[in-house]
This record gives sequence, C-alpha cells and structure tokens, in this order.
Amino acid sequence: MSEPLDAEPVRLNLRLRRGARAAWGAALGLLYPPTCIACQAATGEPHALCAACWAGIRFIERPFCERLGTPFAVDLGQPLLSPAAIADPPVFERARAVAEYDGTASLLVHRLKYDDRLELARALGLMMSRAGAELLREADVIVPVPLHRWRLWRRRFNQAMALAKAVSAQSGVACDPFLLARVKRTRRQVGLTKAQRQVNLQGAFRAPEEARARLKGKRVLLVDDVLTTGSTANAASRALLRGGAASVDVLAFARVVQEL
Repeated sequence: MSEPLDAEPVRLNLRLRRGARAAWGAALGLLYPPTCIACQAATGEPHALCAACWAGIRFIERPFCERLGTPFAVDLGQPLLSPAAIADPPVFERARAVAEYDGTASLLVHRLKYDDRLELARALGLMMSRAGAELLREADVIVPVPLHRWRLWRRRFNQAMALAKAVSAQSGVACDPFLLARVKRTRRQVGLTKAQRQVNLQGAFRAPEEARARLKGKRVLLVDDVLTTGSTANAASRALLRGGAASVDVLAFARVVQEL
C-alpha cells in the first residue's frame, strides 16, 4: 500500500520543527548557560550540581542499618540493625535517604523548602529514586507527608508533595496524596527533643474514611524531605497502618545522622 502523497512533506515539516527546537535550545544555552542547582556556578548540564557541590554531599550507602537507614562506620559484611533500631523499633519497616543532612544536601533542602525553588524537586527526586530503588520495587503507592492546611496556605506548596511527584515520575509508581491527611495543627518541630516531637505529633495524621478502600492492603512508600528523629515518619506510618495499609517504608532526600 503506497503512502499518501503528502506524507513526505509532513515528515520534512516534523524534522524542521525538531531542528528549530534544537537550535532554540542551543541559543538559550548560550544566553542563559545552565548553572549548579546549589551554588549557581556554571555547569555542563541543566538541573545538575557542579563538582564542588557534588563533593559536598555525604551520600548514604551500604553499610547501613536495614531498618533506619543510618550509616555504619565499618562494614561487617552482612545486613545488620543498629542499636537504636533494636532498642526502639520504628513503626515503619525501612527508611532510606540519599544523603546526610549537612553541607550541600541541607542547602538544597532549604532552597526547595523556603526559597520556593520547586524546580529542584526534579533533581532531588531523581536521586531519591536511585537511593530508594529497592523500596520502590515493592511499593504499590507513594504518599507524601502532608502539611496542615494552615501551614500549606502560608507556604503555598508542600515540598514533600513535590518530591513525591518527582519520584513517581521517575519510578512509575503511582502517587496518591489523598491517602493521608494532617488533621492537627502542630508546633514546628525545629528545636524539639524526640520526646517532645512524639507528644507534638500525637493524633496529627489520619487516613480519611473515603480513602481507606484505596489504602487497604497497599504497600506504601512515605516520602518526606528530611528524616530527623523519625517521629513524623512514625506518626504518619501509624495512621496509614491503622487506615489499612499492609506496610510502610520511608524515603527522604536527607536524614540527620547523630555523631557517635
């Protein structure tokens, strides 16, 4: 069967459009060269880090605690639990994070969270997808840690939601932000001890009744920007499990690591 007479002009038109877009992109690259997402220094690729900022990230890699994801100083050659995970087991099954919360990692979180740099979620989400690959393989749904409506109104966006959407886009695992709600207005967690955080978060989260049918039996991956003491992750995980989730894992971009 012969092609329509106008098929060749259509293909030519598509090639011309692609060429024009490529030329436009190159021109923009000359006028506005890509810069480091942390320090604004020139980089070879958009949405990337310069060499110095990359070196300033302390990535969390094995060996680490299989429950809490906190790094070990020495590799003992087998999966292990940290003393903290044994003494005070978390509500969630496993937690993973890209990096320790210092240096470049803390700067990136701050810029996303407080400087309205929503475009950073794409790069951070890519790194989170890699760090949480084993969790994503087993997850049925991604749920961001929600903000209370008043804090969301003041901040205008939820950084955990932005990261969850980015991880979902990278992994193909569906994101459902309506499976968990923050129903109690809590104090800011900064400066609170672990015990104070636990009290502050009592009753803060709930799985809405209308969402429980979708939540029942699901393996949930809970996403947040930073893991500090784990109090928020525990409170949110407890609400998800009470709402019918089969299990909850946690994925964050950064986590606070206590020096021993």
